[in-house]
Formats: sequence, structure tokens, C-alpha cells
Amino acid sequence: MADLSSLLKQIPVADIAKQLGIDESVAEAAVQQIVPGLVAGLAANAEDPKGAASLTKALSHDRGAVHKKKVTEIDVEDGKKIVRNVYGDKQDAVATKLAASATKASAAGDVTQDIIKQILPIVAPIVLAWLAEQFLGGKKEEPAAKEEESSTGGAIGDLLGGLLGGGSSSGSSNSTGDLLGGILGGLLGGGKK
Repeated sequence: MADLSSLLKQIPVADIAKQLGIDESVAEAAVQQIVPGLVAGLAANAEDPKGAASLTKALSHDRGAVHKKKVTEIDVEDGKKIVRNVYGDKQDAVATKLAASATKASAAGDVTQDIIKQILPIVAPIVLAWLAEQFLGGKKEEPAAKEEESSTGGAIGDLLGGLLGGGSSSGSSNSTGDLLGGILGGLLGGGKK
């Protein structure tokens, strides 16, 4: 089974840093928190059957080999929609928590809420494309039958839970379990409100 370190390797940190005009260590610290934060948000939404169905539909959207694209070619508007769907009206609160955690976990300097908010819509399409590859095995189709919806929701929840439960081998000082419980717990509940 894939883990967060596999996903983190897909993120073009150096290109993101260059695009945003920030130090690469700051971009790295931000990405180390953003990726598990997105996965945790997706997992929280997948706990609800409607959220799981919505996520499965989002995974079936063909984003192409987004992880092989240049940062300037990533559809940031799609990324903004993903972030909005994952965090709802709690986007600012999540960005604040992720920034504080990134700054605390790294000697890279201050990772601001603004940096997090700029990186989130760049990283979100990469995360969804990677999850689609893991979940759908490269197929870009939704499950057809309605009765498959609950098993699909369980499967996507298992995939996301496995990513979070396995902890991060990325070298970050925060485990993903701590991230889910400490940073995002309470903000997201069982989905966005």
C-alpha cells in the first residue's frame, strides 16, 4: 500500500518555491503539513456517505498526469475548488493551523497563512490525481451502480485512513495522526459545515 511519503515525492517543491518566490525550505515545510492536512480533510469528508460519493466523483475527474506538469500548468482554479470542497468555510482556520504547525516543525523560518493559501490550490490537484491513481488504478470512471456507493465510500475511507494511520515517513517531526487529531480535529468534524 502507498503511504504519504510516496505522495509527498510527487510534489514539485522546488518549482513551487520558485513560482512563489519563497525559499525552498519554507515551501518544503509548508508542503509537509499541507499534504497530510489535505488527506485528513478528505478523510473527514469521506466519513459522510455524501462526502464519500462526492470525493469518488472528484477522483474520477481526469486531471491528466498533473504531477508531471510544470507548476505554471497546474489548474489552480480547479485546486481552489478542491480546497473549498474539502475545508468549506474553515479554509482560513485550517490555513492558520497548518502554517503554525509548519513553522513549529521546521527551522525554515516563518510559514505564513498566506503561503499555505497559495500552495494549497497548487498541491490539491496533485493529491487528487495521485489518490485517483491509487484508488481507481488509473481508470477514470465512477462506479456505476448505486449499491456500490457505500462500498466505494468505505474503500476510499480505508485508503485515506491507511495513509493517515501509517504515519509519515517524510522526516517531519509531526506524525500524521498528531496532525489529524491536534491540528484539524474539531475544525473539520465529519466534514465541512
